[in-house]
Amino acid sequence: MTSGEQRDVLTEPAFARLWAAATLSGIGSAVTTVAVPVLLVSVLDVTPVQLGVVNAVQLLPYLLFGLLVGVALDRVRRRPVLVWASVGRAAVLGVVPVAWWAGALSLPLVAATLFVFGLLSLVGTAAVQSFLPTVVAPDRLLPANARLDQSAAVAQTGGPAVGGAVVGVLGAPVALLVDAASYVVDAVLIGRVRVEEVVPERPAQPERVRTQIVDGLRWAYRHRMLAPLAWSTHVWFFGNALAATVLPLFALRQLGLSSLGYGLLLAATGLGALAGAFGAARAGRAWGPGRTIAVCRFGYPLAWAVVALAPDGGGVPTWAVLGVGSAVAGVVAGLENANEMAYRQVVTPARPQGRTNATLRSANRSAAVLGALAGGVVATAWGYRASLWVAVVVFGAAALVVMLSPARAARFDDAA
Repeated sequence: MTSGEQRDVLTEPAFARLWAAATLSGIGSAVTTVAVPVLLVSVLDVTPVQLGVVNAVQLLPYLLFGLLVGVALDRVRRRPVLVWASVGRAAVLGVVPVAWWAGALSLPLVAATLFVFGLLSLVGTAAVQSFLPTVVAPDRLLPANARLDQSAAVAQTGGPAVGGAVVGVLGAPVALLVDAASYVVDAVLIGRVRVEEVVPERPAQPERVRTQIVDGLRWAYRHRMLAPLAWSTHVWFFGNALAATVLPLFALRQLGLSSLGYGLLLAATGLGALAGAFGAARAGRAWGPGRTIAVCRFGYPLAWAVVALAPDGGGVPTWAVLGVGSAVAGVVAGLENANEMAYRQVVTPARPQGRTNATLRSANRSAAVLGALAGGVVATAWGYRASLWVAVVVFGAAALVVMLSPARAARFDDAA
C-alpha cells in the first residue's frame, strides 16, 4: 500500500469540498426520494401505470440527450457545468410547492418538472464522474469513490427518515424545498473547488458530433472488460427501475406503511449501503473490482426475494423482513458501486471520459425507462408481490452476465 493510499483522501482540500457538496445535496435528494412517491401515490392518487410512466419520464432525458451531453462534456470545463446544473435543479424543484400553494398541482406538471430535473441530473452526474479524475490522482480514485458512496449512504440512511417526518408534518410538495436548498449549497461548494482544469484540446480537423458519439460507443462496448460490465449494469437498471416502481405501491398500499414508515424502509437500505461503502476500497484491493462486482450482483436477487416475502399486516414480522431485505440490497450496492466507477475511470483515457460516462449512464437510464414502464404494467396485470419476483429474476440475469464473462477477473492494473 502506498503512502497516498494510507492518507485519507478527505485531507485533499479540492476533494473535501466536492465530497461536502455531494453529501449535502445527497441528504436533500434522499428527502425527495420519499416525497415524490408519497406525492404521487397519496396526494395525486396515481395508478400503477401512471406511476410507471412518471418514473420513466424523469429518466427519459438520458435516452434522448445522453450521448450529446457526453460529447459536450468532452469539450468544456466540467466545474462550471456542475455549478449551473445544481442551480438549475434548485429552481426546478421549487416549481412543485409553488404550484401546490397556487392550487395548480397536477400530474402533467409534476411529470414535466421531473423531466427537466432529470435532464439537469444527467448533465450534473456525468460531469462529476468526469471531473473526479481531475480532482484526485488515478491511484486515489477508488478511495475517493468509496468516500462519495459513504456520504451517499449516510444521506440515504438519515435523509429518508427525515424526509418521511417532513412529509408527514408539512406535506410532500413542501418537502421538496429541502432538496432545492441543498442544491444551492452544492453549487456554492463546487464553485469553491480549486483545481487546474484544462479544456480538452480539439483536433486540427474538428470531428463531427456523430463521429465522437460513435467513438464513445466503441470504447465502451468493445472494451474486453467494460463491455460485459456495461451490459450487466443495463440489465440491473431495468430490474431496479421495475422494483423501484412497484416498491412504494407495495409498501404504502398493500403493506400499509405510513410516509414515515416508507422513509425508514429506505433508510435501512442506506444503512446497509454505508456499511458496504466502508468496505468497498478494501474489497477492491483484495479481490479486484471484477470479483467484487460479480459477487455483489448475486446479492440483489437475494435481497429482493426477501422483500417480496414480507407478510401483509404492517407489524413486526413485516418490518423485520423488509428491513433485512433492504439492508442486504444496500450492503452489496455500497460494496460494488465504488469499484465499478473507479475501474471505469482508471481504464478510460482522459479525452473520452465525458463520452464514456455519459454513454453508459444514458444506456443505464434508458434501460430504467423500460423497467419503470414494465413495472407499472406488470403490477397492474399480476399484482405488486408477483412483480417483485419478476425483478428478482432480472437481477439474477444481471449477475450471470458478469459471472460468465471475463469482467469477473477485472483488476485496476488492466490500464497499465
